[in-house]
Order: sequence, then structure tokens, then C-alpha cells
Amino acid sequence: MRTSHPSLRLATPADAAAVHEIYAPIVRDTAISFEYDVPTVEEMRGRVEKVLGDGFPWLIAESGGRVGGYAYASAFRARKAYDWTAETSIYVHPEHHRRGMGRALYARLLQLLERQGYHSAYGAATAPNPSSEGLHLAMGFEQVGYLPRVGFKLGAWHDVIYWRIDLDDRAAPAGRIRPVSEVLEEERT
Repeated sequence: MRTSHPSLRLATPADAAAVHEIYAPIVRDTAISFEYDVPTVEEMRGRVEKVLGDGFPWLIAESGGRVGGYAYASAFRARKAYDWTAETSIYVHPEHHRRGMGRALYARLLQLLERQGYHSAYGAATAPNPSSEGLHLAMGFEQVGYLPRVGFKLGAWHDVIYWRIDLDDRAAPAGRIRPVSEVLEEERT
């Protein structure tokens, strides 16, 4: 059963509790996240504020009046030459798996990153994770790296897959990366 087109919007710090509700069991019960300690709602609020403050998108997907997932981008690396590359993260509540919410979130996130001026995006996922692997492939990402036994959590070693997607075909960067707020304002006019 497909989710009927989730409503997508930019996150606000007020979404921290809903984001926490999705992320806490992932940290606590799985190796999908390599964090050991569940961040507090206040820590999640700070993360949302930092991402938005850095000019990146943090998207919220709602269905039936509830937050069902989120996706965001951040800097890939700190050195200047990486400025046109973003790293993506996406988490969808299990109730919304395989219903189109992840695709909707990722499609909008990649669209915004391209309009901001990013050249490529990378994602990392614990392996095996068939849902994440399928989503990345469906969105056009290609596997570009595999790190065996790189993280230890829940009593076992875990592998990580790196995914990459081109957002444009420019031979050289277009210049200034625009903040997501500027792109969204342009869309409203």
C-alpha cells in the first residue's frame, strides 16, 4: 500500500520531538545508526538548527497529520574543494516503509540540492540494509565504496556502503552555493 503523497516541508526546531521519536529506536535497537547513545530532544533540536543555519535542507514528511520521516543534507567534508558536494541522510518510520515516503523525501532533497548549486551527493548506509540499498538504487545512486567491518555496535562488526549521485553534468562548479531558504523563496515567487 502506497502512502498518499506525503506532505513535505522544511523542518523547524519545533519538529525535534517528532524527529527524536523516529530516530531514537534506530539508535537504541539497530546498527543503522552508529551512534551508541540516543540523543535528547534538545540535541535533535540543535542538529536541526545547525543544518538549517548552515544553509542545507532538512525536510519533514507528514502523512495523516503525523511526521513519518525526514531527510537532510550536510557538508560532505570541511576542505574548500568539497564545497559542491553534500552528504545526505534519510530516516523513515517503519510504518511508512515501502509506501513511497522515502522516495518523495529523497527526490525533493536532491532537487533542492541541485537548485542550490551542488554537483553531487553522497550517502552512507550500514550493510546489509535492503531497504536503504533499494532506495538508493531506485533514486539513481551508484555504489562507490564498501567499508567492511568498519563499525562495532550491538555486539557485532558492521559494514558500510557509500552511495553517490551526480546532481548535474557541469565540468566545473557553477559558483556560489545558495542557501536553501533562497531557493525556497524563489519557488514561492
